[in-house]
Amino acid sequence: MKILHVVAFALVIIGGLNWGLVGLFNFNLVTTVLGSLPMAVQAVYVLVGLSAVLIGATHMKDCKVCSK
Repeated sequence: MKILHVVAFALVIIGGLNWGLVGLFNFNLVTTVLGSLPMAVQAVYVLVGLSAVLIGATHMKDCKVCSK
């Protein structure tokens, strides 16, 4: 389960950074890197969304600060 948490956390960070780039510079890194593969772009967005749900649902259990 730890590997799933690590992967989900990394995808949430990647998604957050991508949205930051979109908001600040109107630059979508995912589309730039995977633009020629629209199904891959959609898969990345779905995985980031699912990762956010997983992290949100398990955060209290996994976080050393919040679980105190």
